[in-house]
Amino acid sequence: MKAENITKVALFAALTAVGAQISIPIGTVPVTLQALFVLLCGMLLEPKLALASQLIYLLMGAIGLPVFAGFKGGLAHLYGPTAGYLWSFPIASLMVSKFSFSAKGFLKKLLWGLVGIGVIYFLGWSRLGFFLHGDFHKAFHIGVVPFVGIDVAKAFLASVIAEKVKVFGVARQKA
Repeated sequence: MKAENITKVALFAALTAVGAQISIPIGTVPVTLQALFVLLCGMLLEPKLALASQLIYLLMGAIGLPVFAGFKGGLAHLYGPTAGYLWSFPIASLMVSKFSFSAKGFLKKLLWGLVGIGVIYFLGWSRLGFFLHGDFHKAFHIGVVPFVGIDVAKAFLASVIAEKVKVFGVARQKA
């Protein structure tokens, strides 16, 4: 892997960790900026790099580095009530990267960003529902409903940033 790609992967793993610390606790699932960086990672990096950055983020947390919300780390977070959200990050970034690469224009990037948010919601809500002993209705109201407006705004912002970065010629090159 080229030094430039290693730098990009490390940058987005670090940005996701920083985004986790910009956190507003509103219950079981805090509001963070992680999803913004997951989407942006997908919009700016090629698929294998987007996937690698989010897997490294999870690995950093798994070995105990305080990269998860509230400066927390450890394997327990990859099993607990919010684990589905964490595990969704590599999948969402990979998917957004794969499909937004060919998407031309802001609205198509926004659409794929919203699909990425949907992936994060589905996996996060599913794990939270199992954690709540099968109460998926309650999990939906705890882990999805309060975040919809905020996450639509994150997808919008990621799309704007991705388009601006592309204008400056910094975005990924087709291999």
